[in-house]
Amino acid sequence: MKISFQEYISIKLHKTDLNLTSYVKAKLEPFNLAPEQNLIMLLLWEQDGLSQQQLVNKLDKDKTNIARMASSLEKKGFIKRSNCHEDRRSVKLYLTACGRKLGEQVIPIAEEFNEIVCKDISEEELQLMEKVLEKMNQNVKEYCN
Repeated sequence: MKISFQEYISIKLHKTDLNLTSYVKAKLEPFNLAPEQNLIMLLLWEQDGLSQQQLVNKLDKDKTNIARMASSLEKKGFIKRSNCHEDRRSVKLYLTACGRKLGEQVIPIAEEFNEIVCKDISEEELQLMEKVLEKMNQNVKEYCN
């Protein structure tokens, strides 16, 4: 039996992603920060001085994407890139004073967003969702490799 368009899980995930991204984009616009750039900033607010390679690994993005986003964040004055003394090929990202101040405004928005998205969802349901999404990601990776 053929499933309908609305029954495809990929369509449901895509719709959810569009809604989430649209909301985040609107909230971050006044701060001149794109949603993907915000991911880098969130990681740096959590742990300043991460290398670009660490960001590649944590965000599962390619090096070129991370380098481009880091360059943009540096031009905006939010971060400073610095060559690592131990490994000259490695570049570390550090928050500027402006970047730290931005965190005071953006982190509460991220926390509020998380509360909105998780409203009326139990801890058990969130854990199950994480497991299901991880399985889906693994399935896609196995199929594509």
